[in-house]
Amino acid sequence: MREREERESEFVDKLVHINRVAKVVKGGRRFGFAALVVVGDQKGRVGFGHGKAREVPEAIRKATDAAKRNMIRVPLRESRTLHHDVQGRHGAGRVVVRAAPPGTGIIAGGPMRAVFETLGVQDVVAKSLGSANPYNMVRATFDALTQESSPRRVAARRGLKVSAIQARRRDIVDDVSEG
Repeated sequence: MREREERESEFVDKLVHINRVAKVVKGGRRFGFAALVVVGDQKGRVGFGHGKAREVPEAIRKATDAAKRNMIRVPLRESRTLHHDVQGRHGAGRVVVRAAPPGTGIIAGGPMRAVFETLGVQDVVAKSLGSANPYNMVRATFDALTQESSPRRVAARRGLKVSAIQARRRDIVDDVSEG
């Protein structure tokens, strides 16, 4: 039992949005709640979940359980930022996520900020274009994060050594800083 509690506590969860919905029945309205929760271990794993119930705490619990079930792993550079810039989209929600130098912090709006904080990213610049719907923004951010790949993965795909790919990156960074 104690091991399970320790495993549960390694995750950080953030409530992104609560939506109150009403069902009209004979004699009035019945209210229900929908919750959107983002869960992460702050070491490169993150997931989101959606839960609906008649009470807020139950909706949050369901959403947290759903988030823990569908977690993804995102490769991070130096455990603080992303490896490269990427765009994601879901429905009308579009996001642009960019890697940032040390000390930048998390520059992102509402729902995206929750995703990056639970993911463990410290330096990132993100912009939401299109829909401001929190569900679409979170899904678009996850779409962008699933496209993220590490130099190790790129090297394996191309049949090269990691050092060859990182040397190329250093050449590009040197060209940009000179020009």
